[in-house]
Amino acid sequence: MKDGVLTPVQRAVMERVIADEERHRRHLVIALSGAHAYGFPSPDSDLDLKAIHIDPTEQLLGLSAGAPHADRMEIVEGIEIDYTSNELRPVLHGILQGNGNYIERVLGALLPFTTPELSALKPLVKRALSRRVFRHYLGFATSQLKAFHTENPGSAKKLLYVLRTALTGAHALRTGEIVADLRELIDEYGFPEARELIDAKRAGERVLLPGAVGERWAGEVSRAFSVLEEAHKASKLPAEPEGEADIEAWLLAERRKRL
Repeated sequence: MKDGVLTPVQRAVMERVIADEERHRRHLVIALSGAHAYGFPSPDSDLDLKAIHIDPTEQLLGLSAGAPHADRMEIVEGIEIDYTSNELRPVLHGILQGNGNYIERVLGALLPFTTPELSALKPLVKRALSRRVFRHYLGFATSQLKAFHTENPGSAKKLLYVLRTALTGAHALRTGEIVADLRELIDEYGFPEARELIDAKRAGERVLLPGAVGERWAGEVSRAFSVLEEAHKASKLPAEPEGEADIEAWLLAERRKRL
């Protein structure tokens, strides 16, 4: 993972949490998500860790079912931890359905914990990208804009999440590449002034925008939906995922190794 994303204290806490959770389950990957991955962390941003774990095959076949997901939210040395892990099988189903949350765990840039098995899965997931991702990114961006309008005044964070989600989706549809860092997308997609929002958010997790500024930016970020929709229309991604049989073969091979 790139240096400078986390402070030394944050990195130490993250590594401690990862080591602790690895004692409870075998991870395929743990991704750093949230504001740190999206390019606008503030000093009080939490450490948002999104993981994929692999249950032992014997456990899946026996009477005692494995854990399809695990969550951990707590404060460690003054740093808020938000850890979530999902078992491999439902994750792969979600990826084939276009779930950007799961896709970003495999193809994201900030992966503080990886395994050799992930290297074999990455090209399969990239090949399986399809126009189905449009629904995921449109839905999440819409929910964040609605959340902004329920705040009074609204926060920079919610508007940045609208932009980040819509532009990540648009970029995936146009290029087949997953880029979660908003700073890498705003110039290419016509939102250079969004640095104003990024600067505001980096001052604090709950920074609220003055009414006039919030209204202006609510109108501006609405353009991102048009960018996303145009990318969907022009996308060269297939309508349906490709290589599902190869993903299943990879999964079965991993299950056999753990039997």
